[in-house]
Amino acid sequence: MDTSTWDTLVGSMKSACVKGVREGAPPRPVIMPLVGGELVGLVWVRPTKPGADALTGIAALSNIAAAAGADEVVLAWETREVAIACELPVVGPSPCLNMVRATQDGHVLHRFPYSEGALSGDPDGSGAALEWTQPPAPRPDGELPPPVKAAVDYAFTPMDIDTPTRSASPSC
Repeated sequence: MDTSTWDTLVGSMKSACVKGVREGAPPRPVIMPLVGGELVGLVWVRPTKPGADALTGIAALSNIAAAAGADEVVLAWETREVAIACELPVVGPSPCLNMVRATQDGHVLHRFPYSEGALSGDPDGSGAALEWTQPPAPRPDGELPPPVKAAVDYAFTPMDIDTPTRSASPSC
């Protein structure tokens, strides 16, 4: 993927995070599979229950990448939200938007920490404004939460997809 595509994905995920926090919750984890440097999809994790269901739901994001034959994936998630949903300890900066860029050969973890404050002019103080703070350096093979690691690991496992066979002539 070229720098322009990466910058667009980062900007898009930051915007989604800002919007989600303003509405009361950061966005759910998302996977973006790429083939030949081109984005071929974007799938948010389904609504999940805390615990095993959240772990499974996030790991299952790999299915879309595997089905697409992705040669690269980007996953994005919010540190605190994934830790709470999966009943895991918070590891790394929090609050923080995380993005991992992965290929079969490895991954690089990018972290975008932020602080939350009230929106000025918000009469009831319910809205939040984000201030992006200085991100740490990208971490090649940085530690990933277990469900994100599973999604990365399985994203490049080819899927054998059964498709219906059509006959050349319709039967009556």
